[in-house]
Parts: sequence; structure tokens; C-alpha cells
Amino acid sequence: MKVNRDIVTLKKLSDKDDGFVDASPQERISMVWELTKEAWYFKERKNVEQRLQRDVAKLIKK
Repeated sequence: MKVNRDIVTLKKLSDKDDGFVDASPQERISMVWELTKEAWYFKERKNVEQRLQRDVAKLIKK
């Protein structure tokens, strides 16, 4: 997902922010997935996406 970093909003600690992100569910999941990968990397120092790959095998009954 490409983020436009040219738009900046100045906020103070006293300002209230509900954290709402105007994005589709797919975009929100994508954002969370990036954070999840980073957190898992810090914990295990492994690429989390490699763990999700599965080998395909075919079982034939004789």
C-alpha cells in the first residue's frame, strides 16, 4: 500500500484522536499484516512468510 507522506497534520497531546483509518477492510488487514511480520521478526529473527509456505504432496493408497 502506498502512503502519501506529503500530507502532514500537526497534533498536540491534548487533542483527541479516535485512530480511525479511512480504508477498506483489505487495506486495514494489509496494514496489520505488515506490523505482524515486523513484530514476529523482532521476536524470532526469521522471515514469517517463509513459515507459512506449505509443500504439496499426493497420497496414493495401494
